[in-house]
Amino acid sequence: MTTPEFFRAEISAWLRENRPPEPDILLPESFMEVGTDQQFDYLRAWQRKVYEAGYLGMAWPAAYGGGGQPQAMQDIVNAEMARQKVPFLPNTIGLNWAGPLILAIGTEAEKQRYIRGILNAEDIWCQGFSEPDQGSDLANTQTRATRDGDHYILNGSKIWTSLGSYAKYMILLARTNPEEKRYGGLSYFLVPMQTPGIETQPIRKLTGEYGFTQTFFRDARIPVDCLMGREGEGWKIAMMTLTFERGAAGGQAGGVSRVALGVGDAVELARTARRDGHPALEDPMIRDQLVRFMIEDQGDRLCAARGKIPALCSERPLAIPLSQKLRTSEHRRRMLQFALSLQGANAARWVGDANAFDGGKWQRAYFNSFSSTIGGGTSQIQANIVGERVLGLPKD
Repeated sequence: MTTPEFFRAEISAWLRENRPPEPDILLPESFMEVGTDQQFDYLRAWQRKVYEAGYLGMAWPAAYGGGGQPQAMQDIVNAEMARQKVPFLPNTIGLNWAGPLILAIGTEAEKQRYIRGILNAEDIWCQGFSEPDQGSDLANTQTRATRDGDHYILNGSKIWTSLGSYAKYMILLARTNPEEKRYGGLSYFLVPMQTPGIETQPIRKLTGEYGFTQTFFRDARIPVDCLMGREGEGWKIAMMTLTFERGAAGGQAGGVSRVALGVGDAVELARTARRDGHPALEDPMIRDQLVRFMIEDQGDRLCAARGKIPALCSERPLAIPLSQKLRTSEHRRRMLQFALSLQGANAARWVGDANAFDGGKWQRAYFNSFSSTIGGGTSQIQANIVGERVLGLPKD
């Protein structure tokens, strides 16, 4: 029987030997910044290589292309990939949201049809939840899915459909019953993106990068079997999807979904940046703040383990899973903002400036960090969820 220590050494060696060479292009930090064919092809090939080596989807059922092994083995792989900062796996929505959802409530036919393609990156997935005119009011979805015999006809628009230009499938929330307002008339679909009448338009971000798209549906006809569950169950299925997206539920395939600058990188920056002619790290106020970030980072890392020990979370058992997305996304944003403050006037420099710290990657990471504070429910929405469902505060 393979011990955890032996397996960790095995995956560590494999990653060192098989890490893809550094490309001559600027790689994105997450799937939300993949905007060129070169970036996409590089990352897709890397995911396929990890899967074919047996290190992705290790805990997913073997019958659908997974490894059928204990989750603990995938956890070791994930930790080692994060430690070595190998490239992230681009099929984030498939691996972490759509795949776990299909395995949890999908039909046998859906599992056979979709899971293997998610793992080997053959089938890229995107998400069709947010709409241009509805903001965070997901229950007010206006995209229509009208039944017409053996098909549904889609009309409307979705926005922030990351990787939409490369996706083969979309998880879509649409209104099948316009007479029912809010939650009741919504249904959930697994939509083939190559359907005539579906078009995507890339959205240029503040950083100059792409990744986000707006998706338009103009009389797009999809088969009835694209419906997941039954008509009218869309809200329930969407909420289950969000538990995977926000990290409140497990079952994800594994790998890393982001290659991010961390607190350790900020400490190294503080050694290089100067304050009054001295390394910024010599300033006790700066050291104090860095230690606070380190404590917060370690606390977030330990929360998953803590949530499995009833004695440590019995008073408010929902506090850890429901706060995870808010805690980690805001921690990252604040840490990156602090890292910029260490640079003084140099914080105004951008990627490509020869005088920018670390090639301007801190500035780029800071602006990109806002994506995580919005996607999956804004920080304001997340705070409301914690207030209402954890603290029991009234809605008004």
